[in-house]
Amino acid sequence: MKKPEEMSFKVALRTSVPILFLIGLGYLSRKTSLLKEGDERVLNTYVYYFALPALFIADLAETRFTWNHVAFMFAGVAPIIVILGVYIMLYLTLKFSRKTFYLLVVTTIFGSTAFFGIPFLMFALPLVAEKPAALAAASISIVSVSISLVFLETYRLKDSGLRRNTVLVAKRLSRNPLVISILVGLLTSLINIDIPQPLSTVLHMLGNTTATIAIFLLGVILYGRRYIQLKEAFGLSLLRILVLPTISLFTSLLIGLQPLERTVLIIMHSVPLAVSTVILSDRYDFHREIVSTIVLLSSLGASIYLNIWLLISISL
Repeated sequence: MKKPEEMSFKVALRTSVPILFLIGLGYLSRKTSLLKEGDERVLNTYVYYFALPALFIADLAETRFTWNHVAFMFAGVAPIIVILGVYIMLYLTLKFSRKTFYLLVVTTIFGSTAFFGIPFLMFALPLVAEKPAALAAASISIVSVSISLVFLETYRLKDSGLRRNTVLVAKRLSRNPLVISILVGLLTSLINIDIPQPLSTVLHMLGNTTATIAIFLLGVILYGRRYIQLKEAFGLSLLRILVLPTISLFTSLLIGLQPLERTVLIIMHSVPLAVSTVILSDRYDFHREIVSTIVLLSSLGASIYLNIWLLISISL
């Protein structure tokens, strides 16, 4: 890890300029009709079914797991469990509406760890952050996506019951390409199989396209949506921007993670709300406008607050 004074301005430029530029290009591609409505599905399909799975398989397969990796993965998941427990206690105590409870849970824990976190860390800490970022995204995503889908299914089906919704989510996750690729990468590593060089090269080539296309896709998706309830959306954004990374910071210090690992987890828990929540909010008729606004605010402000968290982490 570099010293804080060596990382401030140069790292901010290295992360902010590419991210804002790529988001802007994606937005302009829709504004100028280079891409039509629905074209974002092609980019999303490529990242979701090819680039990210290749990245997960390649990086996880090349990781030789130790107890330090287990501690790192536990530290990544712990903040989600903590904040979920806090929300459940507040819900039972304050008796606010179930719709509000679901909104709090989904917009807090469902971060863009793969689509935004990995690219940011690859820009910020080239050569050293890709593998821990992939491992963090893998462990965090499985938990956060599973919990979010259970809540969304419960929200849509209402009285169908938690048990039935959990079964439905389990079936969907068993067919999810990201989950499958994570499991393949972990299994390959655990049984100590070396991926043949030609295949490894292809996987790395596909995985290396993740950062560019995922951030560009964000700009494409943000175009043409309604952005309302700015005050409420900003307040909800702060839960991801401030509360969750603070929990991650204390968890990492308590477990005694190394500086690089601590930095990766703090960034992963402060990334914007996942772009896929926009798609899911349409599918589940779940607070569509406010979800889109949270994604917009948290994404546009990410170049500022992610760099602040980066500097805080490396200065400890």
